[in-house]
Amino acid sequence: MILFLTSSPFLGFLMPFNDENEFILRLRRDTTGRRCALFVTSDPEDVPFTEKFAQAVQNSLFRAGIDFPRYRILDGRNKEKTEELVEEADFIILAGGHVPTQNAFFQEIGLKECMKKYRGVVMGISAGTMNCARLVYAQPELAGESTDPHYRRFIPGLGLTEKMIIPHYQETKDRILDGKRLFEDITYPDSLGREFYVLRDGSYIYSRDGEEEILGEAWKIADGKLEKISQAD
Repeated sequence: MILFLTSSPFLGFLMPFNDENEFILRLRRDTTGRRCALFVTSDPEDVPFTEKFAQAVQNSLFRAGIDFPRYRILDGRNKEKTEELVEEADFIILAGGHVPTQNAFFQEIGLKECMKKYRGVVMGISAGTMNCARLVYAQPELAGESTDPHYRRFIPGLGLTEKMIIPHYQETKDRILDGKRLFEDITYPDSLGREFYVLRDGSYIYSRDGEEEILGEAWKIADGKLEKISQAD
C-alpha cells in the first residue's frame, strides 16, 4: 500500500494541487496505470458537500495530469456497497471534514476490515489523514468539544499508520477554543505519554509498504513539548 497523508494538498480551498515537496511528481508516478478512484466522504448525509468536494478533487487530479476512467463516491447513499467499491478501487481518497463524524461513518461501514487486503494508493486529506491512524487523536475543533466530558479525543482508526497526525498547523497554532489555547492548553496536555505529528498545509507523510517519510515542514508534540522535526524544501 502507498499512502499520501496530507494536511491539505491544495493551494487555497479546493484549488490545484500544491507542487511542494514532490507531491504531484510522486502522486502522478504512483497512480500511473490505475483505473478506478474512490472518494470516501467525511459526512455521509451531506450530499451537496460530498458532491462538491469529490468534483473538486477530481478536477485537481485532472489538472495534475491524473485521470481515472472510473471515479466513484462512497457516502450514505451507497454504504451497503462498501466492500465492492473498495475491491474495485486502486486509488482511495479519504475526504477532509469533521474527524468524529467521518470516523463514525468508517466504523459503521466497516472500512477498516474492507481495506485489510487493499494494495492500492490512499490519499488522506485533513480528517481523512487523521482517521488513518490506528489510534486517532481527534483534536477538539468545534465550540464546546474541549469542555464536553463525553467528547472522545482518542478513537480507533483505520490502522494504516501508527502516527497520530494533526493538520493545518499554520492556521490553528494560535487558535482559541472554549476560552483556551488550542495547543498549549488542550493538545499539549493530551500529548503526555503520546506523540502527535503536526503538519502544515503542503507537507505530508509518504508511506510505501510501511516505510514512512515526512516531506515538508513538520513538528512533533510529545509529553507536552513541541519540537520541529522536518524543514520545508
